[in-house]
Amino acid sequence: MNPFKVALAEGRAQIGLWLGLADPYTAEISAGAGFDWLVVDGEHAPNDLRSILEHLQVLAAYPVAPVVRPPEGTTSGIKQLMDIGVQNLLIPMVETAEQAASLVAATRYPPRGVRGVGSALARASRWNRTPEYLHRADDDVCLLVQIETRLGLENLDAIARVEGVDGVFIGPADLSASLGHLGNPGHPDVTAAIEDAIRRIRAAGKAPGILMSDEGGARRALALGSTFVAVGVDTSLLARATSDLAAKFKGGEATKGDGVY
Repeated sequence: MNPFKVALAEGRAQIGLWLGLADPYTAEISAGAGFDWLVVDGEHAPNDLRSILEHLQVLAAYPVAPVVRPPEGTTSGIKQLMDIGVQNLLIPMVETAEQAASLVAATRYPPRGVRGVGSALARASRWNRTPEYLHRADDDVCLLVQIETRLGLENLDAIARVEGVDGVFIGPADLSASLGHLGNPGHPDVTAAIEDAIRRIRAAGKAPGILMSDEGGARRALALGSTFVAVGVDTSLLARATSDLAAKFKGGEATKGDGVY
């Protein structure tokens, strides 16, 4: 059973943190903080298959759900991630229902999908020591697709209707750029688009998700019904804390907060 997937299906809010430091030691520090889920980022952080594996091995000792974001949603890349034990996938830049359906197929074994069968080599099946893994694996996959362009918004209702998609994540930074407000995810047009998207995702019976690193925005997203909300980024937390500490002693200007990614 995948507890994170169950929580989303039941509508229980899950609070998360973004991991971009690309180091399992710092990931373990975050794992003990009390978050429900942690994103191991492979799109904008310098993670590869090996370092993601190291994160999974460390996080396995803690009651927190690892969610892995690859650079893009390719069938071969998804196959490798799933074989090392990834159950929760966050795929960036999804823009059509057809693309979402192909991602679902990449996460399922035949005849439901096209995932390659290599369980004897896979950590996911504990090298074939997990009874009935091949027959149970599909049901434990949690597929989250990321909407972050104008085209994705236009196709949101169709994307959310795709069977096998568990949640739809709104990416404020890229979405704001696509809507003509680069670097300004707090623009009223962007905010309105995000709030409308959350309502549409909920209406489709899927879990809405978002990253909001300011408290007000995060609480607003939760109040609107977002089910999985990341409320910070480890790199931003470290950058802000170190800058503020240095400013106290060197007379510099303290930071005013981090952004939304």
